[in-house]
Amino acid sequence: MNDRTTSTGVDLFRSPPDRHVAVSGGTVAVRSIGAGPDVLFVHGWPVSGATFRYLMPHLAEDFRCHVIDLPGAGDSRFDRDTPLGIAEHAASVRTVVDALGLDDVAVVGHDSGGLIARHALAGDPRVRAWGLVATEQTGRRSLRFASFLALRHVPGVGRPLTAALTTPALRRLRVALGDCFADRGRLDGEFAEFFLDPLRHDADRRWAVGKLLRTFDVGAIAALPRLHRAIEVPVALVYGEADAFFPVERAREMVSTFGGPVALAAIPGGRLFVHEESPRQVAEALRPVLGHTQGGADVS
Repeated sequence: MNDRTTSTGVDLFRSPPDRHVAVSGGTVAVRSIGAGPDVLFVHGWPVSGATFRYLMPHLAEDFRCHVIDLPGAGDSRFDRDTPLGIAEHAASVRTVVDALGLDDVAVVGHDSGGLIARHALAGDPRVRAWGLVATEQTGRRSLRFASFLALRHVPGVGRPLTAALTTPALRRLRVALGDCFADRGRLDGEFAEFFLDPLRHDADRRWAVGKLLRTFDVGAIAALPRLHRAIEVPVALVYGEADAFFPVERAREMVSTFGGPVALAAIPGGRLFVHEESPRQVAEALRPVLGHTQGGADVS
């Protein structure tokens, strides 16, 4: 894998991935940057590993960061026979950890990437620490998240949904992505370049975005208390104080569900994509936990 300097946060994702890892029905694209203890980054819906582009300059000086594109996203390879559910993505994450030989790794997951990562690796002895950023929570779901999940029952929802995501005026509406950023202008520019514009030009990507929503297994959320009890290593929870999807109040209630020590950081003004709007603050919250060693000492 090629080493890259920490000045290439955005350019990293405008370049080809370092490798592809074969998984069921497709491949996972992998990019690696930095030096130090290994950290694996798992993205959520409807984005790719490029959602971590602003975090990389803040973390790659201290860690070897491995950022993946799950099948259906980014530079992964897939077709319409590729399974794209939570369980299948979790299996893909385990395959990547095996293929990269990561036997002492911290895991960072955002949004549904945090749910997928927990299903993949909760209790795995290779994982030394967790960073969970604006991701699914135990207990009662917020009205905003419940409303989003209800879309999966709407027949043919994929077509109007992707139309809304790819139309600048429509994606700023609250029912689309309008409340995912404090600054709605961030839905354009690089966010559109990496995640939304490709949907306009690629029917298979549109299909993949709709597929994960249509097949989303709410039972994966119900299983979180069991998974959390299996996580006995340090956990950093990072949430935005203004996140309507995953409210920080419910993150506080979730702290006691883990089997090990938990640090919770609430980022002022942050919303669902808090790591894109406040990458320095998110990195500062993650770094002490990601630097935990299996022997118990910090390395950073």
